[in-house]
Amino acid sequence: MVEPDSKPVADLIMSQLSRLACAAAASAGLLGALPAHAALGGAYASIATDRAHLAARLQSTSAATHTLHTLTLGNGGMVREFSRPDGTVFAVTWRAPGRPDLRQLLGDHFQTLQSETARHAVRGRRLPMMVNRSDFMVVSGGHSGAFWGVAYLPQAAPPGFSPSELK
Repeated sequence: MVEPDSKPVADLIMSQLSRLACAAAASAGLLGALPAHAALGGAYASIATDRAHLAARLQSTSAATHTLHTLTLGNGGMVREFSRPDGTVFAVTWRAPGRPDLRQLLGDHFQTLQSETARHAVRGRRLPMMVNRSDFMVVSGGHSGAFWGVAYLPQAAPPGFSPSELK
């Protein structure tokens, strides 16, 4: 299995941050009103649970290396879950008016986000939530009415997957 290069994802993350730095700096808190249940690294079955829980419309599109599951929410928001052929969710993106429940979206990786964010916190300043590790990458930000994020497990991505598809 060829390991994906993490540099394109880091570039994607930095590009997202530079475009949305002001909005991301205004972001507050980790939990909000857009719950989901498919955990990053979880099984395909959790996507159907998300659709039901969110009362969302589900559209799945197959690509050469993965399947993209797009959940369109009643408030116009969107959660996209990327799964390998074996059904494992290896990436999640979101763009919605409300904050997603990152504890649910990220599953076991939520604790890593919390600890990394706390470790890099600057007293008195709100910074975008970001982790850039070889095994787990996430960036999330936004402001009231416009929250966004990308979470990715580079080592779990299928061979041939390009991180640019997370845009």
